[in-house]
Amino acid sequence: MPIAPRRTLFTLAATACLAAQAQQPPLKVGLMLPFTGTYAALGDNIEKGFRLFVNEQGGKLGGREVQYFKVDDESEPAKATDNVNKLIKRDQVDVLVGSVHSGVALAMARAAKESNTLMIVPNAGADAITGAQCAPNIFRSSFSNWQPGYATGVVAAQKGHRRAMTITWNYAAGNETVKGFTEAFEKGGGKVIKDLSLPFPNVEFQALLTEIAAQKPDVVFAFFAGGGAVKFVKDYDAAGLKKTVPLMGSGFITDGTLEAQGASAQGLVTTLHYADNIETPRNTAFRNKFAVTFRTNPDVYAVQGYDAAQLLGVGLAAVKGDLARREPLYAAMNKALVDSPRGRFTLSPQRNPVQDFYIREVKGHYNVMTGIAVKALADPGRGCRH
Repeated sequence: MPIAPRRTLFTLAATACLAAQAQQPPLKVGLMLPFTGTYAALGDNIEKGFRLFVNEQGGKLGGREVQYFKVDDESEPAKATDNVNKLIKRDQVDVLVGSVHSGVALAMARAAKESNTLMIVPNAGADAITGAQCAPNIFRSSFSNWQPGYATGVVAAQKGHRRAMTITWNYAAGNETVKGFTEAFEKGGGKVIKDLSLPFPNVEFQALLTEIAAQKPDVVFAFFAGGGAVKFVKDYDAAGLKKTVPLMGSGFITDGTLEAQGASAQGLVTTLHYADNIETPRNTAFRNKFAVTFRTNPDVYAVQGYDAAQLLGVGLAAVKGDLARREPLYAAMNKALVDSPRGRFTLSPQRNPVQDFYIREVKGHYNVMTGIAVKALADPGRGCRH
């Protein structure tokens, strides 16, 4: 029997390898995001950002077609465990992507840890996710709540403010962001004289604004997002406080909300890990592609969704789409240098982005970068044992 030429054997082997790859089932991505309520616009842009990156890769990650499963989490922590189990148990997704609300994401993280499901958080900053509740299979493409609060505290102290008040919703994101602000502001020589809060998603601000007017602090630090941020900024202006007490905030107060806030937001200074006018080829290309694809401008939420897909793509490329190879998958994601529209970032040992935080000022319809608050700011990852 004649022996097949070596080239033929090589071709057969290559064909068999390609066939095996082609036979891989679709990658099941579970998107658990808010598609209704206060945070609906945020969830929508995260999904758009994620899909944009996947589409740029021809609809595949790690050689596998991507199939989406969606659950509206309604920003409701009480429903989060049931909702995430629809994706894990009913749909048997390979990876979870979510969410926006920190309380929802904490429940998701517990379920992901118990089921050993790969999870990427494209927004919720709950410190515990990459702190006390950290796990090798849980990654973040966004921020920890501590980070933007801390960066804003640095800037407020540098501006010479000495007496501050804070205001937020009384839930994980608000409380942890305020703690970050207080830590940096007081380290810089300031003093937080009072913390004000109201239940999420309550937007009856009047009594608290009256208290701010009475106390006359040098600066107010606020954390709100989505529809609540729109109403707070407009109410702050309507109360006459914008002219007398400078308002600063985590950048979420003005991201994705400027059009609705109108003149009330003009001049507002925030810090965040993204700004509309970062002048790099990467950001310019991203913004143009997003605008052409979706007929709207991207914001930080779109960037975080885009980078969640990028991070997943790095891991899947390393294992050629084989999610069973968990150790090399996680190792590749841990070591990733993500070429983000926000600027390149790495991950901390707790799998949280180590990234620059920018000083931004609202000018027209844009959050314009005016400087860098803190370079390569890493969350301390307090309580993480992995």
